Amino acid sequence: MSKEVNKELVLTLLRELCEINGASGAEDKVREYIIGKIGGSCKVKVNPLGCLIVDYKGEKKPKEKLMLAAHMDEVGLIVTDVNSDGTLCIAPVGGVEADAVIGRQVVLETGRQGAVGSKAVHNMTAEEKKKPAQFDKLYIDIGAADKKDALDYVSAGCYAYFTDGFYDSGYGYMRSKAIDDRAGCAVLLAMIMENVLDYDCTFVFTTREEIGLLGARTAVFETAPDIAIVIDATTAADIPLSEGAKRCCELGKGAVVPFMDRSTVYDRELYALSEKVAKEEGILRQTKTVIAGGNDAGAIHTGRTGVRTLAVSVPCRYLHTPCCVIKESDLMDTCRMVTALSARLLTDKKKA
Repeated sequence: MSKEVNKELVLTLLRELCEINGASGAEDKVREYIIGKIGGSCKVKVNPLGCLIVDYKGEKKPKEKLMLAAHMDEVGLIVTDVNSDGTLCIAPVGGVEADAVIGRQVVLETGRQGAVGSKAVHNMTAEEKKKPAQFDKLYIDIGAADKKDALDYVSAGCYAYFTDGFYDSGYGYMRSKAIDDRAGCAVLLAMIMENVLDYDCTFVFTTREEIGLLGARTAVFETAPDIAIVIDATTAADIPLSEGAKRCCELGKGAVVPFMDRSTVYDRELYALSEKVAKEEGILRQTKTVIAGGNDAGAIHTGRTGVRTLAVSVPCRYLHTPCCVIKESDLMDTCRMVTALSARLLTDKKKA
């Protein structure tokens, strides 16, 4: 059996990471938190695009270089202009649906709070009521008297974050914004803090994943791995009115290891190895029944001359909303899968 990280450590890290605000391009506070937790145990470097590259030293050197990656950024909103009445024009940062944010409380990075508003239903035409919400019809109300008043608190380019908070149901389910991908960050950070791997490898906490996998493109060039494992959260649709393959993956059925998504066909040998490791280690594992989504693997697997890549994800309901929901057991199965796979790959190339 491979080494395992402490569950309470993973859960604590997840809560604290989710409570930090850091949308794409503004991951500074997340990165500072991670560096603080690592302390002086590893050599760390921040590249020009803000990715945190951690040089993990074990007791042995592997035959092939392994890179473990999770992205630090979260989806959010950004102010594009200020209206004459003091309300704020907004656009999404990452794949946020306009319907999911109407009526939500937000906090600007300046500290001012507000709420996302839209045109009143009784003022909509019959045609408008049929159409899905669009961001150019939404705004943030911060309670300003007019544009001049609002400009004391905000300017174009200011980020806005959801404020729903972290909630543990006590029944194994957790809800929060930013679980995508602070869950992956928590897993990797716990692995570093617990020294679960005996071999040298590279941990990378990437930036700007939600707006095009941008940080990963630079990190893979710099680290030049032979093999990469990407840890993320992925869409689960195990909800009412969703049946069969449309459920994609489900909470409670373990770590998600996809064979393909919209940006990557994953290494077939690594995919088979994940199935073998799951059986041998008693880890719950599932795959995705819909070819959808993507993650940093889309940039990593085509880096340099090519990188053998696999993704291991936590199934998550309501991804890219203020209220992502995951199950504790799936998070820990993901942690166990990543740890066991890493140990196997670092120990002997032939086993891959």
